[in-house]
Amino acid sequence: MDKKYIKDYIARRVAQELKDGYVVNLGVGLPTLCTKYLPEGVKICIDAELGIVGQGATPYPGDDNYDPLNVVDAGGSPASVAYGGSFTDSATNFGLIRGGHVDAVVLGCMEVDEEGNLANWIIPGKSMAGMGGAMDLCNGAKEVIIAMAHTAKGNAKILKKCKLPLTAYHCVTDIITEMGVMKVVPGTGIVLKEYNPELGNAEEAVAAIQAVTEATLIVDPALKPMEGDLESLNV
Repeated sequence: MDKKYIKDYIARRVAQELKDGYVVNLGVGLPTLCTKYLPEGVKICIDAELGIVGQGATPYPGDDNYDPLNVVDAGGSPASVAYGGSFTDSATNFGLIRGGHVDAVVLGCMEVDEEGNLANWIIPGKSMAGMGGAMDLCNGAKEVIIAMAHTAKGNAKILKKCKLPLTAYHCVTDIITEMGVMKVVPGTGIVLKEYNPELGNAEEAVAAIQAVTEATLIVDPALKPMEGDLESLNV
C-alpha cells in the first residue's frame, strides 16, 4: 500500500469501532484522524486529558476559536471545545479516566504482544517527553485500540513478548493496522479477524501478515476482507 494512504486507511477502520455516545480518548498522531471517518449518525465525546471533555473540531488560523497558546490537544496542536463541552482541571479529568468512564482509547505504539501488553512511551537511551496519560488510559478505558503501521522499518511490532519498557500490562483489546484487524483474547492470543484485500485472497493475506508478525496469529474461521477502497479516503 502507498504510504500516503496508510494512516487514513487505519483511521477509517478504527472509526468503525467507535459507537454512538462513546467517550473516547485519542492519542497523538494517527488516532486523531479517526474523527474524519465516523459512520453517519455516530457522535462521540472526545476526552483530552489536558483538560477538555468534549473536544471539538480542529480550528485553523482565522477561525474565531483559534487559540493555539491556551487551547490545545494532548499533542500540543490547536484544539476547540464542542457545544456542550467543558474545561476541567487535570485531577478531575484523570478521575474520569481512572474511574472507568472512558469507553475507548485509541493509541499508537512501538510494541504490542500476544498477552495484550503495550510498550509505547520510551526507547531506552533516547530522550522522551514522558508517558503522559497512557498508563492511566490503558488501565481505565473499557477498550484499548492500537492503531499503527504493522511494521517499523521492516521490523515486527506485534511480538510474542514486548522487549521495550511497558506502558501497561494485559490491556490491549484490539490491534488495527494497514494489513488487518486483530483482537487480543485473554488466555488465547491474537485472533486475526480481517485482512487487507490488497494482500490477495484469504490464504495469501494470512501468509503475508504472519510473515511480518512475530506473534503467532490465530485465524478467525469467519475471517473476512477489510471494507472500503482507497479512493474514498479523505487524504
